[in-house]
Amino acid sequence: MKIEDLKFGDNGLIPAVVQDASTREVLTVAYMNEESLGKSLETRETWFYSRSRQELWHKGATSGNTQKIVEIKYDCDGDALVVLVEPAGPACHTGAVSCFSENLLDKTVTENTALTDFAVMLELEKTIREREQDMPEGAYTTYLFEKGVDKILKKVGEEAAEVIIAAKNRDPEELKWEAADLLYHLMVLLQEQKLPLKEVLGVLNKRKKPSAGE
Repeated sequence: MKIEDLKFGDNGLIPAVVQDASTREVLTVAYMNEESLGKSLETRETWFYSRSRQELWHKGATSGNTQKIVEIKYDCDGDALVVLVEPAGPACHTGAVSCFSENLLDKTVTENTALTDFAVMLELEKTIREREQDMPEGAYTTYLFEKGVDKILKKVGEEAAEVIIAAKNRDPEELKWEAADLLYHLMVLLQEQKLPLKEVLGVLNKRKKPSAGE
């Protein structure tokens, strides 16, 4: 399908749902016209049309939080887009990873569903990064960064051993806590090495085998 074959609305716009290519988290929903979509395809970075300013805007032009386009999909009716990107920073003007950071459900439901949402990993990565920058006194993460990579590596090894023991003992309750500890210390190590989590996820994504019929 060509750009001109897509169904732009009466206002000349088509909605674009922007997702992180690695995590599939929805980052924002914006609008494109033919010109901004053309620029997006040409530059491989997201360009949108601002309905309030009545002009094109290049995501990250002023903030530096650009979005490198990996793929652009259109729906069966050709009247909506999904844009998979590799974000260089937060998508929201508030500094949040995603514009969708609020929840209409009550607190109890939110707490119960939060653990199934990959956003918790992104928030953990952000918190660890901020700890390294600010080094707040008394914080355990600060302690790890102060002690350096050898201490962090030791903790990763210790927690990995605890995971093995819990699994060997067939203790799922203990295993989930030890696995969480391992993930946390691994995230600290990634930050110490300046390796973004999305790059690790990118490797896993490339390893996926195509599903039947592809």
